[in-house]
Amino acid sequence: MFSKACEYGIRASIYIALQSLEGKRTSLKDIARETGSPVAFTAKILQQLSKSDIIDSVQGAAGGFEIVKNKINHIKLSEIVYAIDGDNVYMGCGLGLEKCNANKPCPVHDKFVAVREGLRNMLENTTLYEMTSGLEVGLTYLKR
Repeated sequence: MFSKACEYGIRASIYIALQSLEGKRTSLKDIARETGSPVAFTAKILQQLSKSDIIDSVQGAAGGFEIVKNKINHIKLSEIVYAIDGDNVYMGCGLGLEKCNANKPCPVHDKFVAVREGLRNMLENTTLYEMTSGLEVGLTYLKR
């Protein structure tokens, strides 16, 4: 459902949030390594996240990427998805048809509408902080 860039953007945001909760800034190379994303691709994604005020980029010798601690609990996954993919995840046909709508639905139209609404609900009600909690104790992973 998400573009590859969006998948990496979510992973990167979670990793940066985890590091920020530990009081650390993290480098581009560390983010790419920990999320399994190519460095150049990660740089473009981080630039989009920074422009959208989801992450902060700090220049200089002690620089890197971070998220202000009190912001982590307020950033919703929907904000990250929107920063990378816009609202495309909520649009379009489940079968990829150009002219699918309620008046001329594809065979999965009605079921796909429900899936999209469930996805929207999950993204809008899940914080970045929630995503870090499983990582801290080893219950969830960013790459395999």
